[in-house]
Amino acid sequence: MSAGPRDAGASAPRPLSVVAVTGGVSFPSTTRALTDLLLDKTVARLAASGTQVDARTIEVRDHAQDVATATVIGMRSEELELALKTVEEADLLIVATPVFRGSYSGIFKAFFDLVDSLPMADKPVLLAATGGTARHTLVIDQALRPLFAFMGDLIVPTGVFASKEDWTIELFPMPWLDERAERAAGQLVRFADLPAPG
Repeated sequence: MSAGPRDAGASAPRPLSVVAVTGGVSFPSTTRALTDLLLDKTVARLAASGTQVDARTIEVRDHAQDVATATVIGMRSEELELALKTVEEADLLIVATPVFRGSYSGIFKAFFDLVDSLPMADKPVLLAATGGTARHTLVIDQALRPLFAFMGDLIVPTGVFASKEDWTIELFPMPWLDERAERAAGQLVRFADLPAPG
């Protein structure tokens, strides 16, 4: 995991970096809505503990062409390099993907294929996914968990899956989705390298 919020010799704590990566491709995107829900709850919990937070969201679709170019010919744009570095240097990571044919989206996987596994080791990660029906719930355990376990991440026990029935028409979470997101965010925060009280 990257250095904690209080680096040795530092006169002031640096903000805790919380990065959310969303693989949604539609607009409006329920995957982005779920990502925002999880990020907001994580930031709120950290702020309540007095922790300064640097929160960022990366839309994988914004880098789709650059990801394809980097995968095929190995040339990376400055924008893609910055996005990858942001993920690699995050203290806490939230990832969410839509389900395509029973697994994560291709552009989501291609993006993480370009992430350096070394700085990902021991990085706390919250896994989330969206799908048309609850039949895809197991995508988190069958596809996402093995991918991030391969990189050596510390994976939050509670994954968050949301189908169409879990949202209102205005894309507000139903109570049960909100509760699960709250629980998962709490688990992610407990992985943070926070200073001891007092």
